[in-house]
Amino acid sequence: MAASLQRNLNVVEAAAPQTAPKQSKAAVPAVRVRGLTRRFGEREVLKNLDVDIAPGEFVALLGASGCGKSTLLRILADLDREMVGHVEVPVRRAVAFQAPRLMPWKKVWRNVVLGLPGRADKARALAALEEVGIGHRADVWPKVLSGGEAQRTSLARALVREPDLLLLDEPFAALDALTRIKAQDLVGELWQRHGCAILLVTHDVEEAVLLADRVLVMKDGIIAHEERIDLPRPRDVADPHFARIRGSLLDWLGVRHGTHGNA
Repeated sequence: MAASLQRNLNVVEAAAPQTAPKQSKAAVPAVRVRGLTRRFGEREVLKNLDVDIAPGEFVALLGASGCGKSTLLRILADLDREMVGHVEVPVRRAVAFQAPRLMPWKKVWRNVVLGLPGRADKARALAALEEVGIGHRADVWPKVLSGGEAQRTSLARALVREPDLLLLDEPFAALDALTRIKAQDLVGELWQRHGCAILLVTHDVEEAVLLADRVLVMKDGIIAHEERIDLPRPRDVADPHFARIRGSLLDWLGVRHGTHGNA
């Protein structure tokens, strides 16, 4: 397996790599995955997967637990390289997980710039924290943050890296209902402001339809269904068209719509 850099993209090839066809600069996607396969022992979690995400596109990935959603995200984040296939992602990318993963021995602002090259820049951290609405919490310890504040800190840590690709792995799953709605609104606002591509892994169908340009349904390691969301923003869950899309996605997930909000 070898890694190389092309067109400001991080390109990972594994196990008999394929050569990507040349494309014009305008046609180059933010994410390009071809023939991606990942095994854990005898179990094949991703099966010859192809995925594209356009620059600035918001894509949500739905699927049952164990279908391969988080495995794909970890590969795109360069946290898992034991795979077969061709993967192109931007060099500048960031990840926010369900658990904020803050270092308890560092103040909030230092957590935001943790891992950045060079000297810790408090002004840069403060700007990111202000953007997510918690600049006033910059000098506290993570243990005093609420769940929503901790998740906002995680988002600030991602945004301070100015990513071209933001990877979100169920970042709202542990939040209460009201805090979750506020966090969803915040992510939508940040995406429109920054214009980066986003891949959101979630179990929440309503969340996917509220936020995404396109929703992918994964089953058994492949993309089983793709739904383009052409509804105007901001979106209204009471809109009959919203309900129709939500119902269609629940059907693809094997859930009888009208009885459950999540999958």
